[in-house]
Amino acid sequence: MEVDVAVAFHIESSNGFTPEWKEMEDLIVVHSTHTLVCNGITENDIEDGSYLKPVSISALKQNGLLQSLAAGGDQTEADEVDLELERAQQEWDALESIQPVPAEELAPSPLISFNEALQHFQTTDLANLLRNIQPTVRRTGLAVVTHFLFGPPRLHRELTEERDLVFAIAQCPLDNTQPVHMRVLQTIYRKLTCTKADCPRYGPHWENIGFQGTDPSTDLRGTGFLALMHTLYLVMDPETLPLARDIYKLSQHPVQNFPFSVMSINLTRIVLHALREEVLTKECNRRQQVVSVLNEVYVATFLHLYEVWRSQRKTISDSGHVLKDVELYVKKNPKQLLKHLHCYLQERCSGIGHRTSPDLLSHGNRSLGDGASYSQSHGDKEGKINFTGVCELPPEMEGEARLI
Repeated sequence: MEVDVAVAFHIESSNGFTPEWKEMEDLIVVHSTHTLVCNGITENDIEDGSYLKPVSISALKQNGLLQSLAAGGDQTEADEVDLELERAQQEWDALESIQPVPAEELAPSPLISFNEALQHFQTTDLANLLRNIQPTVRRTGLAVVTHFLFGPPRLHRELTEERDLVFAIAQCPLDNTQPVHMRVLQTIYRKLTCTKADCPRYGPHWENIGFQGTDPSTDLRGTGFLALMHTLYLVMDPETLPLARDIYKLSQHPVQNFPFSVMSINLTRIVLHALREEVLTKECNRRQQVVSVLNEVYVATFLHLYEVWRSQRKTISDSGHVLKDVELYVKKNPKQLLKHLHCYLQERCSGIGHRTSPDLLSHGNRSLGDGASYSQSHGDKEGKINFTGVCELPPEMEGEARLI
């Protein structure tokens, strides 16, 4: 069924008659005297006052009007779609490719024990580090004779390899490419702060456990990875973990605070010098061990410092003098130091000693249970002295303790 369509404009002639609409067989006439206005409407038709009568759809189809309108609309829409796709493709190409994170990287790394970490160094080639160690103090002249006659006994030959391993670990830096190194670092942080998730390798959170900056490796000069091994032993041994958290809690005290990890590194330096000066040789020979003796001396030294710091209400301004006194005490009384540690651990296991619940330890809890008595005797304007990196002491100064 055909429908008539009326063209929009209507021109009435002067005589009122409707002229016949002339069909155009060819829409484009090059040599025509008439100029096409729209689909066959000429200028003469408009000048003569002719108007259009209703035109059927079939006529419009023949003239190509509908086809041209439809084709033009589709082309415009297609061009717009192409532009949108091109713009979207450009935006997508500008984005960085996002790689999916493996599920195992989202899970916390497993805690590592001291023995597992030690086994890693026992099976690692440390030949380059062993060439640079200094396991004993180099003496000359009369000092050699005096040490031979009145000094401590020599270390048994079968223990020299284990002793050299200790000094080699002290030369080993923290390596980001070693999974064992990263697990040791994460284990120390999680055990001290009672958190379950791993923390970023770099960041200010390391200051929470007493490092000086965003990278713990910068504080390990002079003691190397051995300092982290000692802290790992302290926090992973079930008997010494409560002590570690007590010391860590004291390090967060508003008045008596000190950087836990840097203080621990200084104590590692002290016991390492005691081993080099052969102060611990007698105990090592008696027990036929070096690593375990050194670990216990380190814990006993930390316990001694903790009790002095806590009972005498020391602050960070006293750190230099305290460390010097601690080093002298360790070198003169290693046997009494270890005996006191054993008594302390036995009393703690039996419930006699002071006990701190791990659940009560948090970042927000920065005061001791009896911290009020400490804060009464100290002003709030206590100056703070920043610990700096620890390095090896020159041979002529090995008898002295100092903060560098």
